[in-house]
Amino acid sequence: MSLTFPNPSRDFQESRNVIGFTGYDGMFEVRFFVEVDALARFETNSNPSGTVEARWLRTFDALRASILDVAREAYAKGRRPTYTLTAADFRKK
Repeated sequence: MSLTFPNPSRDFQESRNVIGFTGYDGMFEVRFFVEVDALARFETNSNPSGTVEARWLRTFDALRASILDVAREAYAKGRRPTYTLTAADFRKK
């Protein structure tokens, strides 16, 4: 089976400074986390407003297609139940 992302939910975990989201390989759930530092290099709003959570969720949403592509690439290299995507993962794109 291939990795899919049918659920658009995502959550900000301030204590870890990551955005979490879930993918599925058939019936298997795969949890992904994107470090805020990875998102920061793509953020285009020079005057972010709102809460820290809202800022990073907006950035994640704007980059969702690219983030899911990077998640699929990471998963294809070795299937694990959890991944943390860092800025280095996005430099390869």
